[in-house]
Amino acid sequence: MVTLHDIGPELSTRFMLPTGPVERLGYGTMSLTGPGVWGPPADPDAAIAVLRRAAELGVDFFDSADSYGPEVTDDLVRRALHPYEGITVATKAGFLRTGPNKWHPCGRPEYLRQQCELSLRRLGVERIDLFQLHRIDPWVPADEQFGVLADLQAEGKIAAVGLSAVDVEQIERATAVVDVATVQNHYNLLDRSSDAVLRYCTELGIGFIPYGPISKGELAASDSPVTEIARRLGATASQVSLAWLLQRSSVMLPIPGTSSVQHLEENVGARSLQLDQESVQKLDDAA
Repeated sequence: MVTLHDIGPELSTRFMLPTGPVERLGYGTMSLTGPGVWGPPADPDAAIAVLRRAAELGVDFFDSADSYGPEVTDDLVRRALHPYEGITVATKAGFLRTGPNKWHPCGRPEYLRQQCELSLRRLGVERIDLFQLHRIDPWVPADEQFGVLADLQAEGKIAAVGLSAVDVEQIERATAVVDVATVQNHYNLLDRSSDAVLRYCTELGIGFIPYGPISKGELAASDSPVTEIARRLGATASQVSLAWLLQRSSVMLPIPGTSSVQHLEENVGARSLQLDQESVQKLDDAA
């Protein structure tokens, strides 16, 4: 079994997706939506400025979804970054929004196909780089959901397929139907409930996209290991949290999101932060 962090002294800063290599620190667009991640941003121009600044800083992997807004972030990504030269854009479908805090899995094949077509239009592309099943719908046979993704890939409408919020068994079931390029699960210093999934992805070379990658709460307290290490390295707690993720596995693709250029620049700074083994061990033990 793969041991996390046991991936050699030299970590590549890039990961190979089916569409090509990407930097291992991407950007998640959910933060660009309105209050309570519902509706459009109050200042669309500011949101576009954040996306463009991310690209200027070398971020080349952007993660979106039809339910962000809903139907907001795909449009923002197109307005900011089209024609996506040197940029990989991922989007998702299968998690229906009916209100600010109302999320419903919806994996009916006709719905997933419809949302793929709409994302193609909103992003302004003929093929989506990475199309992810946002949730597996428990009311629809899983193989039907995976099957429509395989069909869309065979038709050339999507280049690669990803899954979100899944366990190892679900990944194995999906890979019997379609090649799985990425898995997107909640994961950070505080929440490591997907360690088994991360090990599985590391062993098979599947990209692991942790959403909510910057942990909040007690680890950011003034006397926590995170803040102690950050002070010693002249970094921020967010940078230390992201650096820990990047060093945890060679397939890790964090996508921290923010609506602030300042916070964006801070997050991107984590790419150059190297944690020594003692610091890694303290963080491993912290939660």
